[in-house]
Amino acid sequence: MKSTNLNVKTVKKIHTLDAKGQSVGRLATQIAKILIGKHKVGYTPHIDDGDSVIIINADKLLFLGNKLTQKVYRHHSGYPGGLKEIKMQKVYSVNPGKVILHTVNNMLPKNKLRKEMLKRLTIK
Repeated sequence: MKSTNLNVKTVKKIHTLDAKGQSVGRLATQIAKILIGKHKVGYTPHIDDGDSVIIINADKLLFLGNKLTQKVYRHHSGYPGGLKEIKMQKVYSVNPGKVILHTVNNMLPKNKLRKEMLKRLTIK
């Protein structure tokens, strides 16, 4: 069993990542690891100890295969017939950062810490 000292203050760093020519999924895993804090020695799952991440050149991502034209984002309003679909190509053309944000959001833990982790992600 790993013991943790909750009184220790950790230093939060700012990481800048260049998205130019990188695959969306591989970039998102790096971002998620930094936001969660898994890259640190004293990682503890229930403590939000991750760093901040700034992404530059989000409009120069690399999409492998036919992902850009075939991938569809879906959400449901909760009403009958309320399924909404939008292609990744349209989302990327309007706001390239939204594609990264959506991918990273799905890689973060589904608990109360997720919203705080996403606040530390800045996409330029």
